[in-house]
Amino acid sequence: MLRTSLSLLRRHALAPRMLRAAGLRTSARPSSGSNPPMDFPCIDKLETRQRDLLSGPEPTYEKIVTGYQTYQHASPFTCDHGGQLSGMRIAYETWGVLNAEKSNAILIHTGLSGSSHARSHERNRNPGWWEKFIGPGLAIDTNKFFVICTNVIGGCYGSTGPSSLDESGERYATAFPLLTVNDMVRAQFHLMDHLGIRKLHASVGASMGGMQSLCAAALHSERVGRLVTISACARSHPYSIALRFAQRQALMSDPNFNRGHYYDGVQPHVGMKLARSIATVTYRSGPEWELRFGRRRQKPDQPPALCPDFLIETYLDHQSERFCLQYDANSLLYVSKAMDMFDISYSVTQRLEKQRKERQTPCTSVCMDASEQPASEEGHSDVETGDEIMADLVRGVSSAMQPTLVLGVHHLL
Repeated sequence: MLRTSLSLLRRHALAPRMLRAAGLRTSARPSSGSNPPMDFPCIDKLETRQRDLLSGPEPTYEKIVTGYQTYQHASPFTCDHGGQLSGMRIAYETWGVLNAEKSNAILIHTGLSGSSHARSHERNRNPGWWEKFIGPGLAIDTNKFFVICTNVIGGCYGSTGPSSLDESGERYATAFPLLTVNDMVRAQFHLMDHLGIRKLHASVGASMGGMQSLCAAALHSERVGRLVTISACARSHPYSIALRFAQRQALMSDPNFNRGHYYDGVQPHVGMKLARSIATVTYRSGPEWELRFGRRRQKPDQPPALCPDFLIETYLDHQSERFCLQYDANSLLYVSKAMDMFDISYSVTQRLEKQRKERQTPCTSVCMDASEQPASEEGHSDVETGDEIMADLVRGVSSAMQPTLVLGVHHLL
């Protein structure tokens, strides 16, 4: 209670300085010329939210998704790039009935910011993010299959992530170890062991979930019967890495970010909103943006504005506004970095496996800025010529020989 009160006092004392640091003003400068000053309703909205956040309370991500179950891993979980998670927790939800042979389980893998709530159920009747695909008689038929969905480690919807408490009772923040998609999948298979499921009927996912489904099929081929991967890859492309880098830079440039230690202060909501806007641009193709919005403006009978004006701008603003306080900023950093590092190539997989086994001690620091780290080739392919890279990737993928459905991939020869 005392800590909370002191935190609130500090917020109010620092409020003017924080508003100035964030580039937010409480009043517009009066026009000194003949032209009227421009209105900035979008900036007004950010200023209002900043003031509200200074008064608290802070967002509680665990309350956004409810009704999930949790699995607590008994022993320390060692990550591929070093560091351990003590008492790792995985949030998960299930639908359907597991048969006596435990052979009808389907594991659903989520995208970057997805929760375990893929479909509604008695403990949470809100529609899930795959409500139309999971259920009786639907594509993933819960009359036939026992369906499981987890929140990935590194997330903020019930599983252990940067916003979780470490063994000392403090938030991990950016002392959380860097993760790989392989780490996320290994954690999920610990849950499968807990549920007594030796082999999955199928591993299914889209976007980052598609990376996980492929990873599960390749690294645990004897435990996955079928593979469905949607709009994913076997190796992150430089273009995708560049876009996610821009998102992280926008987030970390928010004055409230405080190198990830913002839990007792104001969330980096402006940086999160900018990051989500950048990400949302990548979720639709150019022709789809043209078809859906074209060049139509929200108020074509009024002069142009610097705040959202075109319909596509209002859409980006709306989507990012919804997201900026519903997902933890540190989770976005860590999970998106794991996506960047994803590479199922044989040499990369072997190197990660080897270094994880050699590193059984907790990490002492994690820095998101590579320029502050010594040069390292960990997690990179041993080969760089085109033919060698392809052969290495094919060798890594060749372990996934299950019946496979791949959707949403544009193949370039």
